[in-house]
Amino acid sequence: MLLVLNPIAFQLGGLEVHWYGIIIASAVLLAVYLAMKEAPKRGIKEDHILNLILWALPFALIGARLYYVAFEWPYYAAHPGEIIAIWHGGIAIYGALIASVIVFAIYCRIEWLPAWLVLDIAAPTVMLAQAIGRWGNFMNQEAHGAITSLAYLRGLHLPEFIIQQMNIGGAYRQPTFLYESMWNLVGFALIMTVRHHQHWFKQGEIVLSYVMWYSFGRFFVEGMRTDSLYVVPGLRVSQILSIILFIAAGALIWYRRRRGDVAWYLDGNPLKAVE
Repeated sequence: MLLVLNPIAFQLGGLEVHWYGIIIASAVLLAVYLAMKEAPKRGIKEDHILNLILWALPFALIGARLYYVAFEWPYYAAHPGEIIAIWHGGIAIYGALIASVIVFAIYCRIEWLPAWLVLDIAAPTVMLAQAIGRWGNFMNQEAHGAITSLAYLRGLHLPEFIIQQMNIGGAYRQPTFLYESMWNLVGFALIMTVRHHQHWFKQGEIVLSYVMWYSFGRFFVEGMRTDSLYVVPGLRVSQILSIILFIAAGALIWYRRRRGDVAWYLDGNPLKAVE
């Protein structure tokens, strides 16, 4: 018997509370908690992390929406009232990440904080939040791949509830949400395992490693999805951006290593938290 999970967790009066929102909120709270635990160890006050998140979240949502609208402009030009109708769907993670980095950079400049170090603190927690957040897509039966067979899904040894949730519109689909979630989870585990090793990461290299890891995996996952944004037919926006970000992040690591004057990630003084 086909059992599809209800995307609505519960109702409060006439308000429907969706699992997507609960999962995303939980992912953000966990990311904030982990970042606030790490910040004092690197000499950054916890308050700065909280302030950054409070500023970054609304702009991340705006950035995610604007990114999506920009690449679907013919539709939104004809339906301008839909531009702000985010409840109808249509956000993009790359837009959220780009907006968040801009907010982080501006805040760090205003508060005289070491931007690379702050981004290093946040990066692995963002990766974990992304891994968790993809399960919101799972509950909504979105961000999936092309039609596949039941035999293929069973061959992946997936739990039955995942297999059945991948039956969308009468056909089984590639669980691309799961591929990306697991990729991000592995990346998070690797970075968390080695980031406190002496002389492993210089400041800025954790966030740049995150960019390389995420963009590499996203390139391949995006190629399997059926809801991609396109520049032109056959040319996916996220794949192009993934290539650009992967090369740029790798080049920055190489360039900053050659400079020789970049501090190590562990050089932050936990006893002298930056005000």
